[in-house]
Amino acid sequence: MLEEMTRAKKTPQQLAERVHVVLLSSAAVSDEDQGRRLRVDRQRVRRWRRRWEAARDRLAAAEAEGASDKDFEALIRQVLTDEPRSGAPGRFTAEQITDIIALACESPQDSGLPVSHWTPPELVREAIKRGIVDTISPRHLDRFLKRGRSQAAQDAVLAHLGR
Repeated sequence: MLEEMTRAKKTPQQLAERVHVVLLSSAAVSDEDQGRRLRVDRQRVRRWRRRWEAARDRLAAAEAEGASDKDFEALIRQVLTDEPRSGAPGRFTAEQITDIIALACESPQDSGLPVSHWTPPELVREAIKRGIVDTISPRHLDRFLKRGRSQAAQDAVLAHLGR
């Protein structure tokens, strides 16, 4: 299954790299040699090898319980996925983000603008004017919109299908 994951066109490159680490580790290739072959530092190799080893019992239990290939692959992906990272708290509330997205769904002409489509700078000016936010960069605002696109498209398809 791991070898298939490395060859699958839909496997993200990060995941494929981590699967290679697992496969090379099982072949007793040293961390240093793996790093050289994969063109990554050996600390990265060590991190993913250790993560895989720490999950060995969980993987073995899933296999013993007869997990389907799909479920087993999902477990492998979970083991080889980045853990959440700490960082600065978000600067905008979920309500502010929702209001910005709702604003972007309105016609700019409804706000008295002589344009047919919003641009990020125009959305920023309007969001500040309406008091949604005190300040935000056009790039940051655009990230909110891009993040919501795939979900919005998925919701539209489901609505069309009547689900």
